[in-house]
Amino acid sequence: MNDLVSVTDKALSHIRTDLQSANENYVRLSVKGGGCSGLMYDVKFDSKQETDLEIVKEGVVFVMDKKSSIYLKGLELDFEPGINSKGLIFRNPNASNTCGCGESFSI
Repeated sequence: MNDLVSVTDKALSHIRTDLQSANENYVRLSVKGGGCSGLMYDVKFDSKQETDLEIVKEGVVFVMDKKSSIYLKGLELDFEPGINSKGLIFRNPNASNTCGCGESFSI
């Protein structure tokens, strides 16, 4: 299950710092309807639900519901720091179209 998504070292470092600052344990990756392309990525700190899939990357625990996992399979999560940065970057091989901001997609 750990190969469902990949996370770069830059993203892991950023997320780990945020988790510690917020005193949280889980990062939820999900997909919801919306955005200019129809589907949007949603990343937030959350608790784990009994039916969630769990992915552990170097001590960071990601959780996602099974429906979202269909859309996120193969996703690479990256991070781009800097003054003109986008923050978290989603590279999704399942997306047939993405918007300019990179936060919404269609399949």
